[in-house]
Amino acid sequence: MAKTVLVAGGSGYIGSHTVLSLLQAPENYNVVVVDNLCNSSEVSLDRVSQIIGLSDDDRKTRLQFYNVDMCDKKALERTLVKDCAGLEYEACIHFAGLKAVGESVQIPLKYYSNNLISTFNLLSILDEQKLCKQLVFSSSATVYGDADGKMPITESTLAGGSKISNAYGRTKFMIEEILADFHASSKEWSITILRYFNPIGSHPSGLIGEDPNGIPNNLMPYVSQVAVGRRPHVTVYGKDYETHDGTGVRDYIHVVDLAEGHLSAIQYMSNKRSGNGTCGEYKIFNLGTGNGYSVLDMIKAMEKACGHEIKYVIGERRQGDIGVCYADASQARIEMGWTAKRNLDEMCKDLWCWQSKNPNGFLGSK
Repeated sequence: MAKTVLVAGGSGYIGSHTVLSLLQAPENYNVVVVDNLCNSSEVSLDRVSQIIGLSDDDRKTRLQFYNVDMCDKKALERTLVKDCAGLEYEACIHFAGLKAVGESVQIPLKYYSNNLISTFNLLSILDEQKLCKQLVFSSSATVYGDADGKMPITESTLAGGSKISNAYGRTKFMIEEILADFHASSKEWSITILRYFNPIGSHPSGLIGEDPNGIPNNLMPYVSQVAVGRRPHVTVYGKDYETHDGTGVRDYIHVVDLAEGHLSAIQYMSNKRSGNGTCGEYKIFNLGTGNGYSVLDMIKAMEKACGHEIKYVIGERRQGDIGVCYADASQARIEMGWTAKRNLDEMCKDLWCWQSKNPNGFLGSK
């Protein structure tokens, strides 16, 4: 009988790619998605179904979607206990939350309220109703701050506190701490924290990809929108960093590699539990490539992918930006057997495939 994975926030960018990986995995997982669609589109799940050829009947069992606000505990409990009665989950992957760094600085209370309360509700229902004992949490390299300039960043690099410059990152770190305390009180739970670096790209089909609301907060969605003609130019913030071309360097990872990292995390936890009974672990893994590319490197790579020039202008540094940030992801390779496989050309080629096929994102399908 196929196992089921609960995916909170599963219709978003990384969530939808992870849902696809779960459905295509050798285990043939069934998936239940809960999402309130505040910064995503249900069309992404229709596209996932299209990619793997799910019929309407198959979708009723293999990919179920529930539009529910996880901050509404009664509604979430009704969904998981009544609407999904009889399901026990192999694991839960928790993506749900507000995620715009700049916005989090402007309206921090909304971020603290939404991201923390939704997590409290999810954890308490899963635990009280005994729905599952394995959780993968979507965290971020933001928790490391500037890492005191020491690269590459490992899982033992100091995180949290004043190192984090925005409310979004602090909610991620707070949830990590909450999960650590929760695990300490209930060792039968297995909890894996995945700290992402910079996800880009899309599924090679171009059917699903990143569709940010409004002006993109991250570099590559902005670059791709300039490439497709939606915006006039890219602003490069700072050209006086101590890097090979003066622009900031980051670790970019293909979203499909990232999605496969969640699959590896579930398999890792399941293997551990089968080996030592009910004793779970609390683990943290970086997910990145270990390679750093500058802003200008990324613009040039996108020019190669789209076949034409991408205009940019040089602006002042942004407050809080750091010069260089890249990961040491060797722990994920050694312990989970996961490694990023796709290179920069593939990231940009697949991103352009998505953006050129969907110049306005999912807008035309909403």
